[in-house]
Amino acid sequence: MTEQRSNPHDAYFRKVMSRPANAASELRAALPESISTRLDWTALQLKPGSFVHSDLRNRFSDLLFCTRLDGHPAYVYLLMEHQSSSDRFMAFRMLEYMVAIWRQHLIDNDKSKTLPAIIPLVVHNAADGTRWSPAHPTELADLLDLDSAAREALGPHLPRLKFLLDDIAVLDLAALRERDLTPAARVLLVLQRIAPRNGRLGHDMLNWLEDLRALDTGPDSLGDYLTVLTYIMTVGETAEADLAAVFERLGPRAKEAIVTTAETIEARGEARGEARGRVEALLELLTAKFGPVPDAVADRIRSADPARVRIWTARVLTATTLDELFA
Repeated sequence: MTEQRSNPHDAYFRKVMSRPANAASELRAALPESISTRLDWTALQLKPGSFVHSDLRNRFSDLLFCTRLDGHPAYVYLLMEHQSSSDRFMAFRMLEYMVAIWRQHLIDNDKSKTLPAIIPLVVHNAADGTRWSPAHPTELADLLDLDSAAREALGPHLPRLKFLLDDIAVLDLAALRERDLTPAARVLLVLQRIAPRNGRLGHDMLNWLEDLRALDTGPDSLGDYLTVLTYIMTVGETAEADLAAVFERLGPRAKEAIVTTAETIEARGEARGEARGRVEALLELLTAKFGPVPDAVADRIRSADPARVRIWTARVLTATTLDELFA
């Protein structure tokens, strides 16, 4: 089980779907009724961590929930794909993640004699509306390079994992509005569709004022508004004034979020300015002491975190070579 470094899509997804009520609304909408009615939704609890491989964390986000199915311990594994192109080997990846979940379960329950069921759900929500490719199987056995005769001969010896797919991209926004979702979950799925690279988001969000206002009744309304603002200002291309005009219509908590976000952006800008100043000052000191700084050294300094730059600056006085500075 790994920890996940957040990107904007992942951070927003986790903020919303980590709440069992929001996750349950999406799961109920996506799972077949024959499965949904067997799950104990009152027992749904989030488990910590992520099972997605580090090289895929910019593409997928995942959450694991424990609950009970017909009275037996069970897991629901929710994996969201952010990119427009679906993953041909998703069935294989899901098998890897499920094995990792079972492995962790046995570590946590070392006296267990059985394995709990895992319900695997992939949510595909491409910003450009690209649907899940029909050429990419949801059944693991379909990935195996076998002709029909060999497939029949191997029969029960082939892995039969088939994950559940909720392809949000096939839904138009009107259908998404009709889904029985919590407002926070609906706003998440809508903004993932309409926010990236959108320069008219202030206008487009006017169609979703009712759901946005409903965030005010949630358990962390200010936090929810801040999360929404952070997401749309990171992935969108709409002027801050246009976004502020929308949030001004949502009530005092939303207005507070606008002010807080503006202050945060200003503080980050000042911090970045200070950091750039320290970098340039260090480069000037190095040039004065050692002569022209090689491009590779300059790039290393400019890409370093501020704490490291401060350490190197303190070493300038005593270092006799660049190698000593970076030792």
